[in-house]
Amino acid sequence: MSNNDPKLKKVVDAADGLSLGISIVVAILIGVGLGIWLKNLTGEFWTLWIGVFIGIGAAISNVYKAYDKQKRSLDELKNDPRFVPGREIKEKNEKQ
Repeated sequence: MSNNDPKLKKVVDAADGLSLGISIVVAILIGVGLGIWLKNLTGEFWTLWIGVFIGIGAAISNVYKAYDKQKRSLDELKNDPRFVPGREIKEKNEKQ
């Protein structure tokens, strides 16, 4: 391992969090664009709101997917024997 690995990991983690924010904004903007296109196609103003709601739904879906990914990652750590609560105390008692 080199000295740059921890810094690189911080950058990757920050980019992952940033990508969630960007995906929310992009989903809503695409939805608004779809709504504007529908409004121009039909001539009805209320069709703009269809696109807005689709964009908001896509943004909520992105947040849920990110949450689910983080939850699965933490569940894997929970089952890792290195992170069992009280492990240090058991090891200390076994050495004595």
